[in-house]
Amino acid sequence: MSPLWGLRNLARHPLRTVLAVLGITVASALLLDMVLLAGGLERSFERLVLSRGYQIRVTPKGTLPFDTEATIGPVTPLVTAIRRDPDVVAAGPILAVALHARHADSLLPLVGYGVDPAGQGSYDLLEGSDLAAADSAGLLVGRTAAEALGLSVGDSVRLVGRLDPQVATTGVQRTMVVRGVVRWLYDDRTMRSVGTLLPVMQRFAWPAGNDRASLLMVRARDDVLAASVVARLREAHPEVGVNSVTDLVGQFRERISYFRQVSVILGTISLAVTVLLIATILTITVNERLGEIATLRALGVARRTVVTQVLVEGAALTLAGGALGVLLGLGTARYLDTILTAFPGLPASISFFVPQRQGLVTAAALLLVTGTLAGVWPAWIAARAPIAATLRGEAP
Repeated sequence: MSPLWGLRNLARHPLRTVLAVLGITVASALLLDMVLLAGGLERSFERLVLSRGYQIRVTPKGTLPFDTEATIGPVTPLVTAIRRDPDVVAAGPILAVALHARHADSLLPLVGYGVDPAGQGSYDLLEGSDLAAADSAGLLVGRTAAEALGLSVGDSVRLVGRLDPQVATTGVQRTMVVRGVVRWLYDDRTMRSVGTLLPVMQRFAWPAGNDRASLLMVRARDDVLAASVVARLREAHPEVGVNSVTDLVGQFRERISYFRQVSVILGTISLAVTVLLIATILTITVNERLGEIATLRALGVARRTVVTQVLVEGAALTLAGGALGVLLGLGTARYLDTILTAFPGLPASISFFVPQRQGLVTAAALLLVTGTLAGVWPAWIAARAPIAATLRGEAP
């Protein structure tokens, strides 16, 4: 029997075959999207927090980075002590405060970051230059803030801190000069953020310029050493929270566990739909060809050959629908990602669907195995059909 016998049988009913392939395409696209969603957000978060190579975060006790308005202080001796660790190559404090900028006849709300350029892991420089160590008038502006304020490198802007909304008075005002335009790694798409040296931002936040920060970012010499550095810092500084990126990813995974649950449920449904669709199509096809199959069996064709041909039909439907499903799944994943990442407060660098080779291979393997196995029942019907009774039933 020709190995193409099963494929020729599919060609006998082109409309049925096309509809089956389209159904498998939709189901496989859903399966691929769910596989990407199951781990995409977690991988995206890990990639974000490691984007500058800082494997450790030091935060106020009991909080995650920027989870609350709590701060660490005094921060200077803490940074000095951490930098003395032989396995630490960089440590930088970050302070986040509310600011306003005078723009035309109004005050535009901003997010202000106080940073230490010698140990920063919160922005990428796009234009201009970074802050100098003693540049108390220098300012880094995010792209969104630059567009809202009409600023470019070299422009000046009046910043306002400690604004009292009830009496419209300000605690401090300073004219700052834009040194560079940056991309703040942890900002969402709508945040208007600016940054300057940590001592300057501290004076914007408190009258006495308290020596405080929202968190510290620490980079170890090697990823393998990060765990030991975390252990030493926890023992030496129990008053603060010390977490590695692995700890943060674990806590983040707990917060988004419902995404994984939803993806598993919908992925399972898509597999079930694929199995039922292929099994139904092949069962109908086998029932229509029982007479032909019985004749071939009477001529000496082995049961194994009949089973193989039916399974080949199932695999062919799966491969055709799966190939189209990959294209459809990647397209829908990109579209859904633009919708989900527009949620307020989500960092612009976060993605819900992260295409990776492992995810694509997993989805393809699941689909191919289940699609092929879906032909087991129809193949069993074809192989077990009684030859004599079937031929008598098919006789005119």
